[in-house]
Amino acid sequence: MNKKQLVLLLLFLAVLNSFFIFDLGEYLQLSFFQEQKDLFLEYKENNFVLTALLYFFLYILITAFSLPAAALVTLIGGALFGFWWALILVSFSSTIGATLAFLMARTILRDWVQDKFGNRLKPINEGIEKDGIFYLFTLRLIPVFPFFLVNMLMALTPIRVRDFYWVSQVGMLVGTGLYVEVGAQLGMADSIPAVFSIGLVRVLLALALFPWLAKWLVAVIKKRKVYKTFPRPHKFDSNLIVIGAGSAGLVTAYIAAMAKAKVILIEKGEMGGDCLNTGCVPSKALIRSAGVSHLLSRSDSFGIKSTVSTVDFPAIMQRVRQVISKVAPHDSIERYTELGVDCIQGEAKIISPFIVEVNGKPISTRSIVLATGARPNVPAIPGLEEIDFVTSDTIWNLNELPERFLVVGGGPIGSELAQAFARLGSKVTQVDAEARPLPREDEEVSAFMLESFQREGIKFLGEHKVLGFKKHGGENQAILKQGENEFTLSFDVVLLAIGRKANIQGFGLESLGVDTTEQGTLKVNEYLQTNFPNIYACGDVAGPYQFTHMAAHQAWYASINSLLSGFKKFKVDYSIVPWATFTDPEVARVGLNEKEARAKGINYELSKYNMDDLDRAITDSEDRGFIKVLTKPGTDKILGVTIVGYHASDLITGYILAMKHGLGLKKIQATIHIYPTLSESNKYVAGEWRKAHAPVWLYPWLEKFHHWRRK
Repeated sequence: MNKKQLVLLLLFLAVLNSFFIFDLGEYLQLSFFQEQKDLFLEYKENNFVLTALLYFFLYILITAFSLPAAALVTLIGGALFGFWWALILVSFSSTIGATLAFLMARTILRDWVQDKFGNRLKPINEGIEKDGIFYLFTLRLIPVFPFFLVNMLMALTPIRVRDFYWVSQVGMLVGTGLYVEVGAQLGMADSIPAVFSIGLVRVLLALALFPWLAKWLVAVIKKRKVYKTFPRPHKFDSNLIVIGAGSAGLVTAYIAAMAKAKVILIEKGEMGGDCLNTGCVPSKALIRSAGVSHLLSRSDSFGIKSTVSTVDFPAIMQRVRQVISKVAPHDSIERYTELGVDCIQGEAKIISPFIVEVNGKPISTRSIVLATGARPNVPAIPGLEEIDFVTSDTIWNLNELPERFLVVGGGPIGSELAQAFARLGSKVTQVDAEARPLPREDEEVSAFMLESFQREGIKFLGEHKVLGFKKHGGENQAILKQGENEFTLSFDVVLLAIGRKANIQGFGLESLGVDTTEQGTLKVNEYLQTNFPNIYACGDVAGPYQFTHMAAHQAWYASINSLLSGFKKFKVDYSIVPWATFTDPEVARVGLNEKEARAKGINYELSKYNMDDLDRAITDSEDRGFIKVLTKPGTDKILGVTIVGYHASDLITGYILAMKHGLGLKKIQATIHIYPTLSESNKYVAGEWRKAHAPVWLYPWLEKFHHWRRK
């Protein structure tokens, strides 16, 4: 800290301390003014200019040093000078004082804050440079934060001093006028009944309504700003256009059709999107076939001596396609047309927030919902174009089982397909930068899955990097690195399962100026609106969770909010988000796990039940895995659940329901569960919680009570 900064800091602290030490706030009270009112008014009448100057500079001092008296002094100004003179004095003195406070904070703190937190503040700085004037105007018009806090926080940003001054002057004017008028009305009141005059009540009502009116005004200004270059049609061809017919788009269109809106659904590829054609449906069909093959391989453990089974991979892939065909009518054009949706196949191009062009034809609409999904992430790895690689989209084109199958990625998709191909007979190697598969889960969970994979012959190379690929002697080879050790690995086919990228390009968003996030998804607010209020996004293209069930969940909000825009809107509920990885055993989770709870500093109690103690799991020879329940300390409130085991994705449903509706472990334990079922495990883990919270202190007294009753 240099000398100038030190002097300013000491001056600020000296003034602030003096205010409280000498109790100067006593003289800046409305009651004090009322007692001395006649004296002040007489002095003002005889010395108007001097009184005005003293008041002006006092107000500057109060705001410059952030003293807690500005609102009261504003009221006093209205009572002392009347509306117009007080408005002029307060408006200019408050803005000058706020600017001085801004300059002091900038001099003392900005360099230090930017040096220390520059990287974290980069998005904020960029936002202020782009729309800082609007942000400041909003904060001045709608006082979400105290003005002294706004002065200090804005000082830490790149906003220019002159912009800060004039925006503050304009933004605070209406609020200042309301406070001054209240003061003027109070100044004219000579008795208690007069205080409650119609005029004052009217002004107080306006003051109470001001934040709501200001919020509406800001919304109008923002809307005019974003739409200023896009003319609004006089009438619309549709209420809603949905782009993308995956899970999010189909549910959005379905709800809109049920609400009897005119809805148009545009899809350039196949109806059903990734989930039906390349994701959930085909992968689960393949996993099922692989599971049957694995079950046959362990038939001896069930007392069945079987002949050796043979995997017919082309037949398995044909079954996958048959499963897709069987599910496809649920998502077909015919079905949605019957529901009242106008389905159009073609490429959509957004011309304006109100016009979408498809197959050369422009269609006007009140709202647009973007449900364009995501695609596998294929990074620019050296040599990738030379070798045989597949993604979760293209793996379904394989007709021969790879003898040596390399999987790059240890997440859910990579882990599910690695295990499936291993069970079908491929020699599988899985590579990931993390030490274990499923790294987002607790260490205990990922370690359990690693052991399961290794038992089935999967070679997992943790903490390895893929440097590149090459062809050598007609073979595909991966160049891998662990620490300082670099080596090559031969394979037949490699699956790239290293995340997914949102589909945000190719349909006009770039020229329109729709905002995106650092993660590459569309930036949406809590109502799923983009920076164009009539353009919504849901599903993988919006994030933050790329699950089919989350896409359907978001679709309800996108559809309803778009159809009821201007009347009612609903915030998306992300409070309870479940998901599952369909390995064997399955891994299912809802809420917090231990890893996240520790990272967030959330205290918890852990209740655990091992599946090897469950009768139904034992009878099915699936007695492996566990349930972990995190609860709030001292209560049975569920914070999160992780299940590793047979049909974990089904077992987790009871906890999802309980968490959604605030039911604790006591309620679960008190509920009758059918015997013998897997769901009994949910009751038993609740019993573990109950045992840990048993009133042990009561037991000796109970023993004495029962002993007494036997006499």
